[in-house]
Amino acid sequence: MEIRTERLLLRPPGADDLEAMFVIMSDPAAMRYWSTLPHADRGVTRIWLDRMIARNKAGGEDFVIEQQGRIVGTVGAGRPPEFGFVLHPESWGRGLATEASVACIDHIFRTTRVAELTADVDPRNAASLRVLDKLGFAEIGRASQTFRLGDQWCDSIYLALPRPVRRAATW
Repeated sequence: MEIRTERLLLRPPGADDLEAMFVIMSDPAAMRYWSTLPHADRGVTRIWLDRMIARNKAGGEDFVIEQQGRIVGTVGAGRPPEFGFVLHPESWGRGLATEASVACIDHIFRTTRVAELTADVDPRNAASLRVLDKLGFAEIGRASQTFRLGDQWCDSIYLALPRPVRRAATW
């Protein structure tokens, strides 16, 4: 299943995406608020990518984001209802996360029975929180020291986006 937007192609991940995903997942800026440290080598990314592919085969909805034939990130709900995205820093600030997320969320609500989507965000990640707010996610809770990243404890803001009562054309 592929999804096209004005500027992007969302497609299922494949084994051939290893190098492009390593570029993103090894970037300290891209991984600053992710739930793992930047990937130290391609072996770590291979395991991560293989899990992503397996989750899709088991009913997940993870997509690779391509712009002009180049992978710039991922978006989706590999473990529904958990929704998330990551983009390479070179793609930040251009509305790509919002564009990809709108298309992905619309697809998920049209093709699955998920009652809501949820997100777990580090409160310091203001940019992702702004994107999720634009998409209609609302805060449902907070927790301190929810996971340890290297030698630093991180907090969480929990958000949810309920299934629309009727499918809207825009979010």
